[in-house]
Amino acid sequence: MKTLKEIAISIGGELSGPGDLEIKGIQSLDAAGPDEISFAVNEKYARAVANSRAGAFILPVGWSHSLSRPAIFVKDPYLAYALVAAAFSERPFMPTGVSQDAHVGPDCRINKDVSIYPGVFLGKGVEIGARVTLHPGVVLGDGVTVGEGSTIFSNVVVYEGCKIGRRVRIHANAVIGSDGFGYAREGMVHVKIPQTGIVVVEDDVEIGAGTTIDRAALGRTIIGAGTKIDNLVQIGHNVIVGPGSIIVSQAGISGSTRLGRGVVIGGQVGLTGHIELGDGVMVAAQSGVTKNVSPGEVVSGSPAIPHRLWLRMVNSLKRLPDLIRDVRSLKERVKRIEDGRQ
Repeated sequence: MKTLKEIAISIGGELSGPGDLEIKGIQSLDAAGPDEISFAVNEKYARAVANSRAGAFILPVGWSHSLSRPAIFVKDPYLAYALVAAAFSERPFMPTGVSQDAHVGPDCRINKDVSIYPGVFLGKGVEIGARVTLHPGVVLGDGVTVGEGSTIFSNVVVYEGCKIGRRVRIHANAVIGSDGFGYAREGMVHVKIPQTGIVVVEDDVEIGAGTTIDRAALGRTIIGAGTKIDNLVQIGHNVIVGPGSIIVSQAGISGSTRLGRGVVIGGQVGLTGHIELGDGVMVAAQSGVTKNVSPGEVVSGSPAIPHRLWLRMVNSLKRLPDLIRDVRSLKERVKRIEDGRQ
């Protein structure tokens, strides 16, 4: 339980109502009860707020509709919701130790404050920090390191030598450090280029289920601190993803491409290799990026072009059938005129 005052302080909001009101959790407007708090991102939800049974609300500053219950007013209700939901869902770490049914290779260094479940396989020289949880079926190859507070879910495979930072979450069936897709051609034969580098996942990264991140051919593939990667994303060898980036489901990033800080890649985006996206670039869903993109640009389409230009082109396509009809009609008129002159 948390008091309304505690919640208001934690999110930097302005409290209207009794600060000692106790709240047990956060819930949607239609599901919340009298001992729960809910939120609305804007005044479009005024009717839903009025009809909700929630005991209190998180609302945007400047809310103009009357309220009969307590509220906390904030600049960004969605961010406030995320912070409050995280606070209520937080559970103290309860280490279970290393299961007798886990395989622990030689020379491993494992903090005593861990939870390693049955069916986990640790290769030689693996290093595990404090408060790490490894769920059943996790495989960590030789020399892998996992930083404190990280959670790796079932059936994740981290190949040898890769480094996982602190407070990282890797969801089920992700593969970190598989070989990059690199071949030299000799006639009709594809000769494999050895992939001898590693993957470095920095602190506070989240990697979605079924995502694959290839090891570098030489050096490192790097996922920058605070980056969030959705399910089913493919990241090629020697890619560098800058800190705080977002990569949405089914995106594919080819080898040696570099993303700056805070880059946002939409769903089903494809990036060719050896290009660079500057800080703050945003790429709309289903775009294909084939060349460098300057910092702060928003691009769309395939091949990707500035977003506003792409919108104009798409809108023009709607008028294309009428334009073709008008052009044909004009050609027919010109032809009749010319025939009349002969």
